[in-house]
Amino acid sequence: MRVNVREVGPRDGFQNEPEVVPTDEKLRLIGLLAASGLKRIEATSFVRADVIPQLADGAEVLRRIDVPGDVAISVLIPNERGLENALRLRDRFQEINVFLSASETHNRKNVNRSIEESLSGLERVLGRAREEGLRCEGVISVAFGCPYEGHVPPERVFAIARRLRDAGAEEIGFGDTTGMANPAQVRSYFPAARDALGEDVELTAHFHNTRGQGLANVLAALDAGVRSFESSFGELGGCPVPAGATGNIATEDLVSMLHEMGVGTGISLDALLEAARAVQEVLGRPLGSHLLTAGPVEWNDSPR
Repeated sequence: MRVNVREVGPRDGFQNEPEVVPTDEKLRLIGLLAASGLKRIEATSFVRADVIPQLADGAEVLRRIDVPGDVAISVLIPNERGLENALRLRDRFQEINVFLSASETHNRKNVNRSIEESLSGLERVLGRAREEGLRCEGVISVAFGCPYEGHVPPERVFAIARRLRDAGAEEIGFGDTTGMANPAQVRSYFPAARDALGEDVELTAHFHNTRGQGLANVLAALDAGVRSFESSFGELGGCPVPAGATGNIATEDLVSMLHEMGVGTGISLDALLEAARAVQEVLGRPLGSHLLTAGPVEWNDSPR
């Protein structure tokens, strides 16, 4: 078995940090991530600088980024204006991600729009992006549960996903944005998503470790046939709303578990840990990744 891992730390992680990571450091860290064998990296977002100053250097990051040619760079696009700004550097990235929430309350708090307002705008974004030859992913936040509204009916999530698919999204990411999912829920969720969306859409799982169930949910998703995951080195990231929504699952923890299970990723765990240690040094504080504390598993042949 082999899975694909998209690294989202340079965008999802850095935008949630209280300080602004210097551009040169971002470029160095992205280079380390690319050197690990990761083939998909979300590098930045074209959002308003006054809203997320941590990503105000998005255009400069794209201009100066230096990764192997087989590494796909993606950018998060919030709206049509963001896409227009990104397209000025069209030759510097290959993929876009768009996002909205599966609950009205979370979507209002996150982007100050209704779900329908978000969807209508993103449908236009996806259509234009496909015209430009970009690969498109639609990410649905709070897909497994909302901290404000509680249960989110899967049928509502799948209806949103179908509209994103029909507008041009080749990949749908289901986000456990505030860490409310559990393995039993995940194991039944993805077969239902496959039935709702058909065989041609790539299904991606995006888990957060807010309540410590991130890797358990990965295992459940694997059992359900998912072969695409998003994660963040160092367990960086979170959600601007609500308080207490902590980081994504750590890429190095994810890759370590997969490798120990005999699942291929094409990623060097040692090189990935080098990137995670580097970002921990840049931020100057301990990060949540288990491997940063314990290191990788070391097997030997001595008697037990």
